[in-house]
Amino acid sequence: MVEKDDASQENPPKEAWRGGGWGPAGRRGPPWRHGWGQRRRRIFRGLGCAVGLMALLVLGGMAVLSILLTRFYGGDGHTTLLVWLGGITLALGLPTLAVLIGLRTVRGFALPLTDILAAIDAVAEGDLSVRVPERGRGEMGRLSLSFNRMLGELERTERQRRNLTADVAHELRTPLHVIQGNLEGMLDGIYPTSPEQIDDTLQETRLLSRLVDDLRTLSLAEAGELPLQVGPVDMADLLADAVTSFSGQAEDGGIVLRLQMAQDAPLFVTGDADRLDQVLGNLIANALRHTPAGGTVTLSAEGEGEQLSIRVADTGAGIPAHDLPFVFDRFWRGDRARTHQDGSGSGLGLSIASQLVQAHRGTLTVQSELGAGTEFVIRLPLGTA
Repeated sequence: MVEKDDASQENPPKEAWRGGGWGPAGRRGPPWRHGWGQRRRRIFRGLGCAVGLMALLVLGGMAVLSILLTRFYGGDGHTTLLVWLGGITLALGLPTLAVLIGLRTVRGFALPLTDILAAIDAVAEGDLSVRVPERGRGEMGRLSLSFNRMLGELERTERQRRNLTADVAHELRTPLHVIQGNLEGMLDGIYPTSPEQIDDTLQETRLLSRLVDDLRTLSLAEAGELPLQVGPVDMADLLADAVTSFSGQAEDGGIVLRLQMAQDAPLFVTGDADRLDQVLGNLIANALRHTPAGGTVTLSAEGEGEQLSIRVADTGAGIPAHDLPFVFDRFWRGDRARTHQDGSGSGLGLSIASQLVQAHRGTLTVQSELGAGTEFVIRLPLGTA
């Protein structure tokens, strides 16, 4: 199992707006990232020049108008000064007030919008680590916050895509190498062309087929395109069948597999019986795999308001707290040293189970404690028979 991206990839340095450019703290970003800062400075310089020119024209125009009005009405120099001051007050005071209000508007809307546009340019160049300063209040503040959340989700998705590509390549490489080695060995006469050797090769092809099927199921479920044969499902029968199916495996491993159900529990849900059976199978197989001989795996079901709660609990070693957030990730395994060759599965079972439960408008959660076992809880909306 390949390791995930290292710490530098998992927690890339956050970008910050510094002096007109996006870049890590203490280092300016590439030249194209300074474009919006330079453009913003040019805009303010242009506005300043325009306002200054308007002020000079108003001062000169009002001086000429004051002299003309004074001569027309027969006033003196004092009258001219009063008319000039009054005219300037009206001509410049109101525009100045408008400019101040405009600057406040620019600061509250234009600057955050400029930051977002600069970040969009960065994203277009493939940099998903940028973040916009969450300046401003009201709608613009919420826009900046939502934009940063969107970028965070895109960054997380891209990181998962890279990890998935590496994981799939690793998982496919092992059985392919075994198949190739066996066939080449038989062709070269190193291995005998015996039924046992052919069967070993066939087992690897089955493993490949299962892995491809699991990946297809997972991708369809995540995209919301997995076809479901929806109808009333009696979970009591489904749980009993699951216990019967895995009883032989449990007995071989020296594990007690038992079912507990309340007699009056409403156990009907609306869903796809085959997919729900697949969920139970994945959870039971996982529990048996991590429970030592002499341990117990318990299935139980009970109504919780408008939901049916199904629990799969084991008395295994448990899961460390720092691993719990990753239990439903693709190819996650508690023991990184284990591979599918020792029966630990492809690492997709819990991911598929989680997506299938979500497709039924339910939730799948896990709680565990080292040395005290693990419990998976499925919650599904109750249906009718």
